Amino acid sequence: MKLGIVGLPNVGKSTLFNSLTKAGALAANYPFATIDPNVGIVTVPDERIEKLGELYHTKKVTPATIEFVDIAGLVKGASKGEGLGNQFLANIREVDAIVHVVRCFEDSNVIHVDGNIGPARDIETINLELIFSDIEILERRIAKVAKQARMDKTLAKELEQLEAIKAHLEAGKMASSFEVPDDDDLKAWFASYNLLTAKPTIYAANVAEDDLADDGNSNEYVAQVRKLAAEEGNGVFVVSARLEEELAELSEEEKKEFLADLGAESSGLDKLVAASYKLLGLISFLTAGEDECRAWTIKEGTKAPQAAGKIHTDFERGFIKAEVVNYQDLLDNGSLAAAREKGIVGMEGKDYVVKDGDVILFRFNV
Repeated sequence: MKLGIVGLPNVGKSTLFNSLTKAGALAANYPFATIDPNVGIVTVPDERIEKLGELYHTKKVTPATIEFVDIAGLVKGASKGEGLGNQFLANIREVDAIVHVVRCFEDSNVIHVDGNIGPARDIETINLELIFSDIEILERRIAKVAKQARMDKTLAKELEQLEAIKAHLEAGKMASSFEVPDDDDLKAWFASYNLLTAKPTIYAANVAEDDLADDGNSNEYVAQVRKLAAEEGNGVFVVSARLEEELAELSEEEKKEFLADLGAESSGLDKLVAASYKLLGLISFLTAGEDECRAWTIKEGTKAPQAAGKIHTDFERGFIKAEVVNYQDLLDNGSLAAAREKGIVGMEGKDYVVKDGDVILFRFNV
């Protein structure tokens, strides 16, 4: 999974990126501190594989990972080259979802590019730049298709859709709210445009440390972000980038104690992972053995052969059966053999839909 972190300058993007990835990206109190997109890989916290590792005395525990791309602060006119321009927008096109950091804290020591805090306005500023960038992509495609559309019915059909999407964007709406007709060609074309405003968005409401105890419920700025996210059908989580920076220096045990003292249940990374998986419809299945215990990320609704293909294409090609046991059942019984004796290990075929927390042993023949 690849997530792009965006937002106006000085909203806490790089501070959050640094704390999540410990990659040491430059964070400074002036616009454009992030000159190149910073990339960091983080592991998805999952105690299930840790416990499986202990059960199997495994040599290696491999969690799922998320790749973060920290994009330089966008400003009004970015799509037309203002600030650092739209060179950074190209980097966001490659991500699965956008993490939009929104400033929801007051601090006279940290400059705001518009002079005051206004989450709804800030979100609109970024969204408009993404819309303008998408319109530019569509206009290029329209110019290419229009020349041949008179002679080609298929291209004429695509041209009609391109112009409909462009009109939708010009009305100030995101591509994610554009209703693509139930037609395979139209759906494939829409996906191929890779529009920024079609990507799912997770809003990170960046608050002061004091607002974490009640998850930002008493913060009026967070309320604005939640209202917008609900209207769009997008995700939102409350985080304190400054606090995450401190947490990044602590051990897991110290982290838990620190969060408990604050009255906060989970870290920003935990919240982001949960929001990302929910928004993108992702789950994890597990594989376990003496050599390695590993978590694999798949789309909800994935069938056993396709899940096997995540491990190796040969597994999918030669799929025979999947031996499946629930993670908790396996732990409770102490071994796969004991779980088999109890009759709680299933031998599943090609139509089996993998569930979150399934521990799977694939049988295949190539």
